This record gives sequence, structure tokens and C-alpha cells, in this order.
Amino acid sequence: MNRYLTIHIPEAAVPMPISRFLRTQAGLTKKQISQAKFRPGGIRKNGQQCRVTETAYPGDQITVCLETDDVDSAQLESATFTVNSDRHKSCFHHSTDLTFCSYSNSDSCCLSASTSHFFPELEILYEDQDILAINKPAGIVTHPSGSHYSDSISNQVASYFRSKEEPTKVRSIGRLDKETSGILLFAKNQTAAAKLQNQRAEGLSEKTYLAAVSGFMPVDEYGSFHRISIPLAPDPDNRLKMVVSTDGTLPGNKHAETLYSVLKSTGPDAAAPASLVMLRLKTGRTHQIRVHMASLGHPLLGDSLYCLSDMSNHFSRAALHAWKLKFQLPFPIDEIASDTPSSMYHDKNAKKEISLEAPIPEDFKKFYETIF
Repeated sequence: MNRYLTIHIPEAAVPMPISRFLRTQAGLTKKQISQAKFRPGGIRKNGQQCRVTETAYPGDQITVCLETDDVDSAQLESATFTVNSDRHKSCFHHSTDLTFCSYSNSDSCCLSASTSHFFPELEILYEDQDILAINKPAGIVTHPSGSHYSDSISNQVASYFRSKEEPTKVRSIGRLDKETSGILLFAKNQTAAAKLQNQRAEGLSEKTYLAAVSGFMPVDEYGSFHRISIPLAPDPDNRLKMVVSTDGTLPGNKHAETLYSVLKSTGPDAAAPASLVMLRLKTGRTHQIRVHMASLGHPLLGDSLYCLSDMSNHFSRAALHAWKLKFQLPFPIDEIASDTPSSMYHDKNAKKEISLEAPIPEDFKKFYETIF
């Protein structure tokens, strides 16, 4: 759950910039303020998102997001701050569904916390004392953001950890777009997280996606892959979109590389040609698969942001599924204890390698049966 510090500025207070007030009066560090700006709700004055350079006046209410699900609440167990030379001690109280805060001087400050929304039970593909792998449904964001403060998959994972009485931070290894379904990996401790992130950075882990795309594409024999290596950049005209930057001159452009192999395709003369594609990422950019496939003239079906195809009625979301994941366990297998589901395979002699597979979603099954 997220925790917000709400400060009611006394009428006798001296006007000052919000950043200065939070540092000198609320006792927050520059780092804490900087981190808060990028959390759900960020920093608000009288309910409106604001810049920390704005002035806080007597009677204003300043709200700061101090903690999200991926931050250990122990970091906020005790804090002391000063308002108009009066020091205030904060302490956090925990209950099953709500975390709240009280102060020695409740007239000056109070903190409220939003609770997590509960979704259907997590579909767990693999779990041990260091990692958790789930099958994320489409339509749920990975992390709390924007209007999704408490209905993300991270909130659900946090609730699952709490139900097991595990004081575990939520550390996702990568993320999936809201509309993307499939495998999502979480680390239960900092060491495991670091090792798994290093595997991603060094190309030792491999995630395979399935996508349904518009248009006919020749089927690739023997599982051969094609390479797309085109930089991506934020769309200057639409902050929600990414675009290809073929010559690498657009502001914020970054190298992006995608491998794809066509598994199945309708005939080129089909009334509504479509193809089923398997993809692997060599880099992890925002909307990378969606933009790269659209750049080839084969956007994902159902993708309201990048696809104008008449085939979108087969999917109510961008047709992308994180299908398979191969990686190395962060610690030796004989040091962990776990139940091994049928969808998981690992070989003790294969560098602790583990392979996971997420079931094919119903919309993909229906698409396959209808088109092919």
C-alpha cells in the first residue's frame, strides 16, 4: 500500500518554498523529496500536483507520497520533524488492511494511507525463498502510477506477501505494460534482485513473447529469427507514444533491438490477413515490441495506440503475451526449497537454469482458432 504524509501548515507559519519547508520543517532529505516526486500522487498542494519550487502559505495542505509497495515500511517507522519550532514525533501503526500514522501534535500533521484493492488469486508459476514468478493478467499495471495508486499487480503481490506474514519488499525484475499478459518475476531480497537484474543487463536471461499482428508475414522455417535494430524516442507530439528514430536524431532516442520469428500466418489474399509472431528483446524500451512491429507495417492487433487495423475486434487489448522466461536461479538449487509446478523445469547441472511458461490466454486461443 502507499503511504502519504499530509501536512497542514499552521496560520502562524512563514511562507517559503515547498522544498525548503519539507527539508527544514518536515525533516525530509533532498533524496526523499526527489523520490517522492516520481511516486503515485507525488507532491501535492491543496490536492493539486505541484512543483517543489512553489510557495507554501499558511493554511495550505501539503501531501507527500513517502512510501509505495516497493519500499520497506521500516524506513518510515520513526521520524521527527519541526513545524514553527515545535518538534513532532511520528509513529506508524499497522492493521490488517490499513496503515496509518499519528503524531504527538495532531493539529499540525496527519498521514493517511490508501489500501490495496484485492484481485482474483495470483496465478503463481514458481516460488521459492528468493523469487516469485506470476502470470500477470492483461488490464493490470505492474507498478502503482497515475490513477492506479492501489490496483497494480505490485499491490496484489504485496498483499500476498502480507498474507504469508513475509516482511518482503516488492521488487519486480522488469515490468509489463498494462495490456500485456504473461510472466512477471519478483525478487524477495536485495541480493536476489541484484543478481537477476545483472542477468538481464548481461543478456543471460531470455524472455519470449507471443504477438498477434496485422497483415501477412511469410512463416520462418526452422525457427529462424529476424533482427530489428532501430532506436526509439518519445513522440514529440504525443507523450503517451514512442516513435522510431531511424537516424537517431530525435531527443531522448535510445538503441532498441528486437528479434522476431513468424510462427503462423494467413494467406496473403485473406480478407483480413494476420500473423502470429514470436519475439525476443535484446533491449527493454518502453513499447518496444509494439513500436518496432508497427514500424514494419505489422502493428499488434487490438493496439489502440499504434494499430488502426480492422482486426482489432479479436482483441480488447494489445495482443502481446510474455510467454516464456529462461534465467538462472540466484542461488544454488540445493539451498532453496520450493514446490515445482508442471510448467517449470530446471536442471541442477545446467548452471541453475530455470524455464517458465505462462499458459496461452483465452483471447489468443480464440484468435488462433478463428484465423487459422
